[in-house]
Amino acid sequence: MTEHVSRRQFLAFSAAAAGAAIVAPARIPALDSVHHRSSNYARLPQSRGDGKRVAVMGAGLAGLVAAYELAAAGYDVTVFEARTRPGGRVWTIREPFSDGLHAEAGAMFIPEYHTWTMHYVKLFELPLVATSARDALAPVFYVRGKRVKLGGSASIEWPFTFSPEERALGASAMRARYTATDIKAVVDAVPGPDARDWPPASLRHYDTMTMAGLWRSRGASDEAVALLRLGYNDLWGDGVDTYSALSGLRDLALRQNGRQTFAIPDGNDRLPHAFAERLKDRIHYGAEVTRIDHSPEGVTLSVHSVSGGGQTQRVTTDHLVCSIPFSVLRRLVVAPAFSPDKLRAIRDLEYTSVARMYLQCRTRFWEREGLSGSATTDLPVRNIASATALQRGPRGVLQTYATGANARRITAMSGEQRLALAAEQIENVFPGLREQVEGGTSKCWDEDPWARGDYAWFKPGQVTSLWPHVAPAEGNVHFCGEHASAWPGWMQGALDSGRRAAAEVGVVLAQP
Repeated sequence: MTEHVSRRQFLAFSAAAAGAAIVAPARIPALDSVHHRSSNYARLPQSRGDGKRVAVMGAGLAGLVAAYELAAAGYDVTVFEARTRPGGRVWTIREPFSDGLHAEAGAMFIPEYHTWTMHYVKLFELPLVATSARDALAPVFYVRGKRVKLGGSASIEWPFTFSPEERALGASAMRARYTATDIKAVVDAVPGPDARDWPPASLRHYDTMTMAGLWRSRGASDEAVALLRLGYNDLWGDGVDTYSALSGLRDLALRQNGRQTFAIPDGNDRLPHAFAERLKDRIHYGAEVTRIDHSPEGVTLSVHSVSGGGQTQRVTTDHLVCSIPFSVLRRLVVAPAFSPDKLRAIRDLEYTSVARMYLQCRTRFWEREGLSGSATTDLPVRNIASATALQRGPRGVLQTYATGANARRITAMSGEQRLALAAEQIENVFPGLREQVEGGTSKCWDEDPWARGDYAWFKPGQVTSLWPHVAPAEGNVHFCGEHASAWPGWMQGALDSGRRAAAEVGVVLAQP
């Protein structure tokens, strides 16, 4: 199949080009003054903590924003974090790279329409870099052993055997034919996809099928599904044959609001560190909560010192904000047990397996061919990107991003085996890599004891059966995290849910 495809029509997994404009950093305001700087998002004057105690489990973005808003409103807040750093799955890797290079192990981009993420970045006066310049160089597909470069006026021969109608449509029109009508249905439905009481009855039939099943019901051939699954669509769960079409459509519907994306040039973990800087000694690191005892009178936590001789303390509080993933929460002792619906949500909600590998290269050799370093493949390493495209210097880091079964197979390998696999497969896409590699590292979220997976995903039927029970509080225990939001997998979801949890405790917050 021959087709002309522009770079803007290509939904890149991730790429960016050097030379993008950077917003200069400025002074970071203190905790007591930040809310006077943004009237649209200010805390309303009737908020006050009245000295009530609130414990927060987890110093990821959801827990941090909840603690930040609660502390600023006068609550007595204590955060317990099992790791020795803030940020959770927002983590920037700086070692073992040289020349000040870094790569993201978790959250990569900040879309312009993610209002809460943009709000706190601006509130803390963090610098931003626009990633739109990633279109300056061409991305690549590597499918069925064939390397396909996009961009320019050259014809593209896709290695798929489409039906005659699909061949006439072309890839872009196929995406519209098999998805656009259903995305519009989600956008137009009341309530909208980011509403608390979503989904409406009119959309629930989408929850009975997978994303691939939806495409096939619209007439897509198996070859069309093979094309449509490449890249972003296949990143949830174990791919388009496994996750609920309704959850996929919600994500795509929310992405219709804007195309510009940003990143924090020194690393996206500067955002959680900005929260932590303001919370300071309210955060206890190396503190793992192992048991939750709750009643109408309050909550008592058993807090284990991870590296302090194994001591366990009992901490009593009025409210608990639980921001840890359900994949970790299900291993804790809770007494009395939560409601049956909540227990089922905690037990059954799954998290996407993600394995990421990073190779430091002596030069950015791919740019000599006019390539961005971004590639979408059907290889086990799946997606490839330049992790350092927005950073200066001759060296660069190529990263891979695999999910689902591919990620689990990579996770089972040793560190050396992972990097060898990455080098072998990237060589197919960007010849010459082997002569350039200086070293690297990997991050597999399944083996992280405080994550046990990366981001939440919903099987068919679970948006209807589980989603309504993920976020609601159980007495004075409040739940937040990307899994408890309309934006699973995004910093926006963590921040939005953390604000909601703070509001449930009693903080009155303005809306955007």
